[in-house]
This record gives sequence, structure tokens and C-alpha cells, in this order.
Amino acid sequence: MTTSSRRGFIGSLALAGAASGAALAGAGRAGAAPAALPFSAFKKDTDFACVYHCDFGDQARFGQMLGNISNHLSVYDFDPMRLKIVVVAHGPGLKFFLEDVSGTPWASQTVDPDLYTRFAGLAKYGVEGYLCQITFKRLSIDVAKARSDPFLKLVPSGVASVAELQSHGFSYLKIA
Repeated sequence: MTTSSRRGFIGSLALAGAASGAALAGAGRAGAAPAALPFSAFKKDTDFACVYHCDFGDQARFGQMLGNISNHLSVYDFDPMRLKIVVVAHGPGLKFFLEDVSGTPWASQTVDPDLYTRFAGLAKYGVEGYLCQITFKRLSIDVAKARSDPFLKLVPSGVASVAELQSHGFSYLKIA
């Protein structure tokens, strides 16, 4: 495949990803928690890898992070063989990955469902979300409230995962 036809193909996938994001967002198994991912499974298998740290609950900031991730992927032609991106969510950042926020510290808030649809669209390019088990435990949130899409994983600790990924060669980014 030539470079130009490959770019066209990748660009077409990018457009299709946005359209299929809504389908992906609902593809999880209702009431089932994401798979657990131990630190021993962390690895960097691309030349470029980055961890985005999401410990915030501001929707505009989360949307900005998603835009930055899309821009980041675009520089690598949306090629998951060249760039691996992981979003580690803990604390208030966890709310973006829940089926609903009832019974959580964010129960009085409304989370824009389009944010998760956008995240699911990015997952078509290998983006994964790592959700902190400590946050679930300390805030008494039922893990079954987490979306269960295959690109989401439960990790023992959000902050420890950030450090572990960095020790494996992932660059660190946090949207301020």
C-alpha cells in the first residue's frame, strides 16, 4: 500500500471511528466489570507511547484531553502500531467511565454522554482506559458501575499505574 493510499485509508478509519463510537459506547456487558490488568502485564510495544493522567472531573478539561489525544494520534496517522496511548483515570476522573453516577460522589452531576462516545471512537486506534480499583474501593463505588468495553481495564492503583507506565518508557501528559 502506498503512503498516500495508506493515509487515505487511515483517514477513512478516523471518520468511521467517530460514527461507530456510539455503537462502541454501548457494546459493553451490562453489570460486568472491566477486566483486571496487573502491573506485570504493562509493556511498551510501540516506538512511541504516552500515558494521559486523568484525576479531574471537569468535563471541559476531559473534552480538551480527548481533543489532544486525537491530535496526538493524527501525527502518527492514527496507526496503533506506531503510537500507544493509555488514559489512567482515578478520583473524579473515574466518573467519565461509569455507566451512571447514581450512588457516587458525583450523583448530583450530569456527565455529557458524548464524552464517552468520543473516547470510544479513539479506542478504535488502540487507546485504552485504565481505571483505579482504589478509587472504587475508597469511594464505595460498585465496580459493576464501570463500563465494560474491552478497551477499559481495572488497575490496582491509578497513581501507581502512571508511575509503572513511565518506568516502561511511556511519556507523561496531563491536561491543565
